[in-house]
Amino acid sequence: MRPSLALLSTLLLLPVSTRALSKVEVDDLAHHPLVADFPSGGELALHLRSGEIHIVGTDANKVSVHVGGRRGEDSTDMRARFESSGNQGSLRVAGGPNNEVTITVEIPRRASLHLRVFAGEVNVTDIVGDKDIELSAGDLKVDVGNPADYAHVAASVTTGDLNASPFGEQRDGLFRSFEKSGNGKYRLAAHVGAGDLILR
Repeated sequence: MRPSLALLSTLLLLPVSTRALSKVEVDDLAHHPLVADFPSGGELALHLRSGEIHIVGTDANKVSVHVGGRRGEDSTDMRARFESSGNQGSLRVAGGPNNEVTITVEIPRRASLHLRVFAGEVNVTDIVGDKDIELSAGDLKVDVGNPADYAHVAASVTTGDLNASPFGEQRDGLFRSFEKSGNGKYRLAAHVGAGDLILR
């Protein structure tokens, strides 16, 4: 058998991946919102620029990013890139003015969320799944739903207030934290460097 035919035969015998790769990029996010398909129950990693951030769960099997705020709506250099493979996705948002920017990210309600933001006011609502969230500076508010749904909860604040009424915890000052274990199936990890953390 000639070498080219032997190589072709070998390639045909290799397992074919069923995980399609996709990438969506937007350079002017304020005027061209990003919308991409993504399945419910997937794992999402979000790395977002500073600002007023809203992460909202919806019934749609999509990830969408919209920009607002007094200066954000006029910006033409805010960029977003979403990459996905199967049930794993990664979103990055960068650029734009330094302040007065609102970023709303809608994701499937049932999702595992990994979120990193340097500074701002971050709100996470209507997400049913694992949550791993870190905010270096600012205020973080997370709707936890039913506290019985969690197998493990770890929350901490380096400087500021920690209020987690669904779990019976309220602390303020320096280096405040708590951990709890339960019979649920989800995990929650939330940390704020300087600012307030509210689990509600």
